[in-house]
Amino acid sequence: MNTFNTFPFITLKKGKENTIYRKHPWIFSGAIQKMDASLKEGQLVTIQNYEGRNLAIGFYSKGKTIAIRIISFDPLKRIDVDFWCDNIEKAYQYRKNTVLNLDELTTAYRLFNGEGDGVSGLIIDVYNKNFIIQAHNYGVYSSIKDIAMALQKYFGEALNTIYIKSKETLPSIPNLPIENEFLLGSIEEDWVLENNVKFKVNWVSGQKTGFFLDQRDNRALLANYSKGKKVLNCFSYSGGFSIYALCHHAQQVTSVDISEKAIDLCVSNAIENQVDNRHQGVVANVLEYLKNNEENFDIVIVDPPAFAKSIAKRHNAVQAYKRLNALAISRVSKGGMLFTFSCSQVIGEELFYNTITAAAIESGRNIRVVRKMNQSTDHPINIFHPEGHYLKGLILYID
Repeated sequence: MNTFNTFPFITLKKGKENTIYRKHPWIFSGAIQKMDASLKEGQLVTIQNYEGRNLAIGFYSKGKTIAIRIISFDPLKRIDVDFWCDNIEKAYQYRKNTVLNLDELTTAYRLFNGEGDGVSGLIIDVYNKNFIIQAHNYGVYSSIKDIAMALQKYFGEALNTIYIKSKETLPSIPNLPIENEFLLGSIEEDWVLENNVKFKVNWVSGQKTGFFLDQRDNRALLANYSKGKKVLNCFSYSGGFSIYALCHHAQQVTSVDISEKAIDLCVSNAIENQVDNRHQGVVANVLEYLKNNEENFDIVIVDPPAFAKSIAKRHNAVQAYKRLNALAISRVSKGGMLFTFSCSQVIGEELFYNTITAAAIESGRNIRVVRKMNQSTDHPINIFHPEGHYLKGLILYID
């Protein structure tokens, strides 16, 4: 019997408990044998096997393909502030042990990365002493006040601001309106350091939580190749790759984004780092820019938004990635490099590689793979949850 929790039970069909024994954190709707029809969105539930043995605790999602997202494989675990504090401590210690220069030359990082840190749907990003929480399921959202209390308990004076930013990731449902709000403090933006490079981040109006932290390690890779090079950064947003290249002595960098606001921020970052004399910001559709601009570059970076957010859109996304990369290859000078990425989770590593190969064949050029790239170290992948590997990248050397 569960002596601590009184969560409703969900019983699995015979054999469907095997995913729990393999520590995969998702239970699909087709695996459910029996449940209370009155269960509410985001409610905590205890998962049982067909014999009634308690196995795990998770958040229930009504009418979703992924019906339960497991947050503890201990069915007796108390889900309270201490639970969240323990998970946050483990996540922080992982980053202290793996992320170089954290808190010295790097003051912006992902503290909690969903399944990679043991709780599906919980994202916490840190910008100096400002903590941004983003929920990707209603269970996490309903627990946000406890999560915020745990952050304050663990970080104490090292924390000034807690901002909830989930309206973009969760649509409101009856009796559960989603609001972006400050739970502590009121700071909306700040200058942060990433490997001693300065960036202005606004978590209220910026994309995601304000910055694309998952590319830190790949920006550092770009820095190694930038000296004396002419660089084109496509889908630049606030200029992460651009500013790294400039700070590491690129000859000239052109940043292209369809958003004027993004280019303005990119220019501002270049000025703050005192490298604006070698930077040009261009507001344009990237595909049109690549088609119509005949200028070649030593390094081209292609980091588009997710072209596919569901399997149904995967085929069209593959074609779009192929067209984009074929154009990008055409803009790389002989002996130059292409840094190309996909952040579409439904585009697996093999499919991404094959898509880029198709673009390379179409280009007719001789191309070598310098290395594969992944999301940065502070975006860990749970070995039991390979779906957490969403960011794929390749560095290509092009003759």
